[in-house]
Amino acid sequence: MNADGTNARPVVVPALQEWTGGSGTYRLSEDSRVVAATRDATRLLPLARQLTQEIADLTGIRIASPRATARPARGSEILLRIDPGASHPGGGDRYAKEGYTLAVTAHAVTVTAPAYSGAYYATRSLLQILLRDRARARLPVGTARDWPDYRLRGFMLDVGRRYFTPGFIRDYLRIMGWFKLNDLQLHLNDNEIRPPGGDWSKAYDAFRLRGDGPRWVGLTATDGSYGRADWDSFEDVAAAHAVQLTPEIDAPAHARSFVRFRPDIGLGGPNTDQLDLGNPDTLPFLKEVFDAFTPWFRSPEVHYGADEYTGPEPHYRAYFNGMATHLRTLGKHPRAWGSLTDIAGGAAGYDRDVTIHSWSNGWYGPRAAKADGYEIVNTNDQLLYIVPSATYYHPGGLDGRYLYDSWAPHVFPGAQSLTPFDPQLRGAMSAVWNDLVRVKYTELDVHRLVEKTFGVLGQKMWSGAAAGVTYGEFTLHRRRVGLGPGLKAVAPAVAEPDQISFGVPATASSTASGTASAATDGNPATRWSGARERGPWLAVDLGQVRVVARVRLDWGREYGRSYDIEVSDDAAAWRTVATRRGCSGPGVDELEFTPVTGRYVRVRGREAGRTRYTLWSFDIYDAPDLARGGPTTASSSETAALVPQYATDGDPVTRWASKYTDQQWIAVDLGATRTVRRVLLHWEAAAGRDYDVQVSEDGTHWRSVVERRGRRTAGQDAADIEPVAARFVRMLGLARQTRYGYSLWRFEVRG
Repeated sequence: MNADGTNARPVVVPALQEWTGGSGTYRLSEDSRVVAATRDATRLLPLARQLTQEIADLTGIRIASPRATARPARGSEILLRIDPGASHPGGGDRYAKEGYTLAVTAHAVTVTAPAYSGAYYATRSLLQILLRDRARARLPVGTARDWPDYRLRGFMLDVGRRYFTPGFIRDYLRIMGWFKLNDLQLHLNDNEIRPPGGDWSKAYDAFRLRGDGPRWVGLTATDGSYGRADWDSFEDVAAAHAVQLTPEIDAPAHARSFVRFRPDIGLGGPNTDQLDLGNPDTLPFLKEVFDAFTPWFRSPEVHYGADEYTGPEPHYRAYFNGMATHLRTLGKHPRAWGSLTDIAGGAAGYDRDVTIHSWSNGWYGPRAAKADGYEIVNTNDQLLYIVPSATYYHPGGLDGRYLYDSWAPHVFPGAQSLTPFDPQLRGAMSAVWNDLVRVKYTELDVHRLVEKTFGVLGQKMWSGAAAGVTYGEFTLHRRRVGLGPGLKAVAPAVAEPDQISFGVPATASSTASGTASAATDGNPATRWSGARERGPWLAVDLGQVRVVARVRLDWGREYGRSYDIEVSDDAAAWRTVATRRGCSGPGVDELEFTPVTGRYVRVRGREAGRTRYTLWSFDIYDAPDLARGGPTTASSSETAALVPQYATDGDPVTRWASKYTDQQWIAVDLGATRTVRRVLLHWEAAAGRDYDVQVSEDGTHWRSVVERRGRRTAGQDAADIEPVAARFVRMLGLARQTRYGYSLWRFEVRG
């Protein structure tokens, strides 16, 4: 609540641009109903039905069936309406295309938007506000006016080098809508970067679209492809969630699939991944490819690649211009990767009616593209590229803290930044490139890398610094709002700091709906409900004996009024560590207690009669990390972006890295003498082979409590030690595993 007694701005990711608080709340109930304005019913009734189901999924409240109406909202209704004339002086054209007003009174809710996208985004804000309410049932009275800072807020997924299932793609369209991202670019063909032994016939390549009939049988990938029905399903989900699905068919480089299919059009012969643009058959063939598949695409734009070509520049210029013109004859605006500085030395003679993705300052930086008059999308490789398992760009996910604190869509490295809100800058797009085609990882592994910063990117592209909270506070807000409802192939993959129950198995005394493990899956849209019984319980298996210091229960509408928290080493003999008597209602209840050890933790009902429990989540936490946020120093840092405090900031995607020598160290000051019992080092690929964990009272005199010799892997190294009093803890590197230095994602100290 604000100082004047009005409602504070509700927490939404991305944050609301404007909020005018009132007094009181609107309360959702079974009598509530989503209604669509009659004149907009064709477009908005499907959204009303979707919102009705999503409210049930996220709150457990089944409201009345939606219907159309010709009058203002009344009687607990949530009215959706489109007013093409609605405007906002601050939002301007961006409000007209994607903005909305969400007006909440004590008795009704009205969503007004100039277009469908804004109405949809308003429903995302409404759902997130409900999620953050303790009872998942109330909205603060007030008015939100919201719009994006940038027109394009995108994500690119390389499905050419690695197949992603249709279910994954549909879920990512839903997630993008949840965070108000509006452009999913699918990179539909590519090949591995270097052929084995120089032989391109042995290189991996794939073209992911599967046409009807025999014409493209030899072109389509055999290890996974998308037919017309798949693509239509993508387009349907994209439209429902206000996302543009932008296809990319990449040529004349990255074109091994085309050369394999037509060896006669390879640059210098068939042993290549580039096309011979001087061959008179090449451009007609590519036009035929686009002619065949462009009718599938509902997007007004098509990306045609056009980067990193090594053939003659005049041939490339003819291709660049010819394909841009051809796409316009097909009713599509062309987009391309920026390569004109490296290939042509400039844009003289090149079609300017192309949107340029500025991915490399060297190939074609944003300032050069701006000077040449191009519309620009920031897809900078140094800042926005994830390459799983690589040793370059961001193999472990983007740098969330940097993005949140220092980045915006106009920011480029190397003194190439543009002016904020430059009219030629459409927005920005992060990307996943699956360069390492022979490394084993799954689509869910990629999701774990992307999820870490998806909300941050949504925030910085929608409303910039409007969140008004620290990075740590923002990431907690992001985790609490989850990834949105309706997901089938993807689930949250990022745990909270100190959380030890994320994704572990759970069992229950009974199950009436959902599963017991829904309480530990990190998804605020799933829940477990038991049968009505005496002494209901839900138990979590941590997998090994752990220290337990706190639990957090998010109760549904059937909540525990009297219950115990118990721990056990064997799931047979239980001991009570905390009790709650007289819980006042549904929502979050946290209990802290003296840290204990155990493998199993359960909540057990103690009501006198039969009762039913519903839990959205049952989260269990270790003792606090004593090192988190503490002053951290090191013998060196590889760069200014890999400083020691990044190992102790609690962020899983920031890290410290040293210079490339053996004798290096990192140390943290716990602030006072504390009892230390466990140290966790989470190594990046540049890991230590031989190293000691040391403690000190004064930061000068050290003694080793852990000695590691001959370690050959990266990842986590958790060392349990005899409890020792110390104020300072450090890792002393003696020998490295690689030619690089030492690099830690996390350096944790538990007491």
